[in-house]
Amino acid sequence: MALKTGHKVLIGVGIFIVLVALWAMVSYNGLVSADETINEKWANVQSAYQRRADLIPNLVATVKQYTNYEGDVLTKITEARASVGKASNPQELAAAGQQMDSALSRLLVVAENYPDLKANENYLSLQDELAGTENRVKVERDLFNKAVKEFNIKVRRFPTSIMASWGGFETKQSFEAQAGSETAPDVGAMFE
Repeated sequence: MALKTGHKVLIGVGIFIVLVALWAMVSYNGLVSADETINEKWANVQSAYQRRADLIPNLVATVKQYTNYEGDVLTKITEARASVGKASNPQELAAAGQQMDSALSRLLVVAENYPDLKANENYLSLQDELAGTENRVKVERDLFNKAVKEFNIKVRRFPTSIMASWGGFETKQSFEAQAGSETAPDVGAMFE
């Protein structure tokens, strides 16, 4: 028994509806997965910055043992550490990181005047850990930027862009170089 034309049309429409529903489900779930990947990478970036912020009080304590230094650098470091914890987007975290860099640079300038401190094992170890943490921060920022790029491509690419607008997904911000970073100080020289 042959299908009537009306039945064929209904079957065709049904198949089309099922395909559209499957596409919508796959697109939406892909966007959710990409968004969660960004959240994971953001947490990793924050963790790397926090590790860096946690190392600095140990460095400060070591410097204080040798220098009796109590200047405003300690206040700036405390403020910078608080800014790292409060940052909610890449620009705020980068600004907090830059504030931390400035305070740390000032601390290291103070340390330069104390040869015994510069030879202290704890001080040298903390400098090594801090340098390693700087590398971790860069790696985590790069991974975050990659996840943001992949997400933003999905959000903007047709036809997934339709699902992104229906689902309320918007492009995300990535880390960008700070103004003047093309002439950044030599961090290695700060630790010598």
